[in-house]
Amino acid sequence: GRPFVGPAGDLLEKIIENAMGLRRSDTFIANINKCRPPNNRNPEPDEVAACMPFLREQIRAVRPRVLVTLGKVAASNLLGGAPELGGDPTLRDLPLARRRGRELADEGIPVGATWHPAYLLRNPAAKRDTWEDVKRVNRMLGRPEDPRHG
Repeated sequence: GRPFVGPAGDLLEKIIENAMGLRRSDTFIANINKCRPPNNRNPEPDEVAACMPFLREQIRAVRPRVLVTLGKVAASNLLGGAPELGGDPTLRDLPLARRRGRELADEGIPVGATWHPAYLLRNPAAKRDTWEDVKRVNRMLGRPEDPRHG
């Protein structure tokens, strides 16, 4: 029941701690879907539609200062879903590489889009991109870009 466990979760925790200067417990981590699709496949549109109201309610309850989407599935569904679920369908198929570094928002909350930790494990060169994305998120939070030197 805990999102982001295993190697990808370990990497996410390192990003939160080392690149943001926070503890995992200082953050709220949620998935688009509230149950894992079979064989860890991407969720189908009907599965997302069934779960999105719960995510929307979590966001309203937590009232985050910034949202960070990890990977294309999260970015596409949170920012590019059906209008009745809070999305903008014109953004649905926008590649993640084109979302990174852009001024994005979800219901008035700034959004930083970056690579999923599992992608980073397969493509370590993308860690540099993620470092830039996290520095941007830190700025959005009014924190030093690099908490180790800030």
